Amino acid sequence: MSKYKIKGLDCAQCANEVESALQKTPGLENTRISFATETVFLDSRHEDRAREIIGRVEPGATLVPFEEEVAAEEKKEGLGKAQLIRLVVAAVLFAVGLLFNQALHDTPYSVAEYIVLLSAYFLVGFPVLASAFRNMVGGRLFNETFLMSVATIGAIVIHQLPEAVGVMLFYSVGEYLQDRAVDSSKRSIASLMDLRPDSARLIVDGERRIISPVEVQVGDMIEVLPGERIPLDGEVIEGSSFVDTSSLTGESVPRRVEAGSKVLAGFVNDEGRIAVRVDKKFDQSTAARILELVENAASQKAPTEKFITRFAAVYTPVVVAIALLIAFVPPLFVPGATLSEWVYRALVILVISCPCALVISIPLGYFGGIGGASRHKLLIKGSNYIDALTKVDTVVFDKTGTLTEGVFAVVDVVTRNGFSKEELLSWAAAAESHSSHPIARSIREAAGGDLPAADDIREVKGYGLVARVENRTIAVGNDRLFHREGIVHEDCDVEGTVAYVAVDNVYAGYIVISDRIKKAAAKTIAELKALGVRKVAMLTGDDATVAASVAKEIGLDEYRAELLPDHKVSKLEEFMDDPKRKGSVVFVGDGMNDAPVLVRSDVGFAMGGLGSDAAIEAADVVVMDDDIARVPMALKIASFTRKIVIENIVLALAVKGFFIALGAVGIADMWEAVIADVGVSLLAVLNALRTTKIPSA
Repeated sequence: MSKYKIKGLDCAQCANEVESALQKTPGLENTRISFATETVFLDSRHEDRAREIIGRVEPGATLVPFEEEVAAEEKKEGLGKAQLIRLVVAAVLFAVGLLFNQALHDTPYSVAEYIVLLSAYFLVGFPVLASAFRNMVGGRLFNETFLMSVATIGAIVIHQLPEAVGVMLFYSVGEYLQDRAVDSSKRSIASLMDLRPDSARLIVDGERRIISPVEVQVGDMIEVLPGERIPLDGEVIEGSSFVDTSSLTGESVPRRVEAGSKVLAGFVNDEGRIAVRVDKKFDQSTAARILELVENAASQKAPTEKFITRFAAVYTPVVVAIALLIAFVPPLFVPGATLSEWVYRALVILVISCPCALVISIPLGYFGGIGGASRHKLLIKGSNYIDALTKVDTVVFDKTGTLTEGVFAVVDVVTRNGFSKEELLSWAAAAESHSSHPIARSIREAAGGDLPAADDIREVKGYGLVARVENRTIAVGNDRLFHREGIVHEDCDVEGTVAYVAVDNVYAGYIVISDRIKKAAAKTIAELKALGVRKVAMLTGDDATVAASVAKEIGLDEYRAELLPDHKVSKLEEFMDDPKRKGSVVFVGDGMNDAPVLVRSDVGFAMGGLGSDAAIEAADVVVMDDDIARVPMALKIASFTRKIVIENIVLALAVKGFFIALGAVGIADMWEAVIADVGVSLLAVLNALRTTKIPSA
């Protein structure tokens, strides 16, 4: 699937119709269009066929290669200014025609009235009329441009010129404000994800030249000076500095990098000059993938959006049929009923019935929710996942790196036979001085200071090691090592990860090493339960006793331990097959070895997955800063977004239904119709934009 810009779409309903036509074409079944971001994803092998269909279904709409986006945006800004000028001129003419209507009407054949008001009408109405004509030629009658055209032309025919111009003017103003609101939402998301670099400083044979990041190849050397944003993922080859990672991770403390350190596109170099060897092309860099993830999210439609699209397709022709009945049936059967009076009522109903408030505000609400989530370092891949997060039944966590910090540390030192804690740690750390094992590192960190040299190190796979330190024999290992070596010790059944230590075959005690539980873990579990999650569980490959301890400490309902990755999938399916389950099953993992489970769950969260291809590809939600508290925040954001969407549906249907009833009995005229249509549309759009500023609490 390749990404293109689609230009010239008049409305969200038009986008839905184009998408539907494309999906009926062999080879284009998976095509997705996002009206909010003006992007279309389709198989590039069928680009010409897609362009033909788009031109047929929506004449004037064009498919633009994504690389031409900047030029197209500049052109759009120019068109926006021209549109504003037309609106202002039309508004002035409308005001003149309204204030001096009687004087203009009293001219011969009302010629002055027609000149002033029809000039205003065509200034703002020509794009709507042209769109309606193109749609009619294409065999598509029942859309908002058709309704507006029929209603206003009918008003002109019955000599209600001010009302015809007013309807078209306010409709056009509403469309203009909606476009600006959508653009504002898109810009707010772009500013939140301000990661895209403008240039890269390439080093070739000692010379430097500024080029586009797209031109940089894997293996090239680039230079990043203080204050500059790192344009591509790579490895530091020269220099050292501190980098600001907050735009990607939310971490406020700068991270030190030096030769051998990995850096990601989007980091900002704070201090010193560094040279970076690029290891990923621009379109595969972390920044580019995150930007693409956010942009793609708008095209993954929620069930509510799909329902509104289907509803609008039925709703519009039904309303047209009702308007026709109201226009022509009463004059035939109701004594004293005139054709002009009932045609006017029918025209009012057509203006009221435009479904644009629903069709634009619902997708915009979800789009805003995705943008609001990104403010909280949550990248949600589609509005369908927002819907799924509103009805979560079970949340399942991985342990290491998710509920725990993924860093081993000494949590207890127990001595025997007269040895002190300092002696025990020193002997053990010296013996482990050449080991790269995480447990060995944690013991060395706990001991600190200068360690005596170790030699004659004999490692026993699966047991531990024996070494000579200052002419003494030090044994460090598990319980099985001590039985094998015949070292007498009384502590055989200590829970957790334990390193036993002996000096010259004399048992000195043991060291307990544990992966620290994250500070926010217990609070997060409690918050999930407060939000209505029925069950919170854990799947881990760790020892059962360790898993039990963690589960008890943070308040989990269930856990499964000593699991391989494929076993995790089968255990997750047990939760999904639970007959008591009444909602989605969410899995939260570290994004690397948990990829199969992330894919299998209804919604998969990748914790700390930045820079991990497995995380970005497999997860439905990427937590950018590894903060476990983002999980309940995601549920809150989903509920808030869903509430806004439901409010818009109820608002639009209730107000339109009320005014349609008033129009049918002759109480509402064209002015009320304008309020019902444009006013409700604007209110719905403004309400939808609340989702871009979702509160943190």
